Amino acid sequence: MRNETLTPVSWRARPRSFVALMSLYESNYIRLGRLVGTPGALIGTYRSRVAGDCDLLLAVVERCAYTSILDLTYELLDGREPVRFPQLRLRVYHDARLVEAERCAGTAAEAALQAGRCAERELHQRWMRNMMLNKWLEYCAERGHRFAAPIM
Repeated sequence: MRNETLTPVSWRARPRSFVALMSLYESNYIRLGRLVGTPGALIGTYRSRVAGDCDLLLAVVERCAYTSILDLTYELLDGREPVRFPQLRLRVYHDARLVEAERCAGTAAEAALQAGRCAERELHQRWMRNMMLNKWLEYCAERGHRFAAPIM
């Protein structure tokens, strides 16, 4: 059996094109798999603790046969109340093995994206959200984050 995490992702498509975006979604799936194992098996809420980094939280919001919706966020300590930032909403396509960042709630950038939403900018907005997710997943894996058993 082939190890998919070692599969090179093709970036030969024109940058920021639809084809390149689908390759980015594929890369997101591979990177998320490094943190969770099998994304289709997730149920509940997970916490990853690594020395010298913020807690990483993952919650399964909805789970269906072919897709799941997840929330991924850091829990930052700011005084007495923890702050969750950024708050990414992910859609996992299990059969296609893709992960799409649907939104990044609570950021000024996301508010600006929603205000200026139009058809010709949609591809660019999706590209920006998913590139951020891709780099963040890589960073979290390099820091040693992994999700084991659900906490709830």
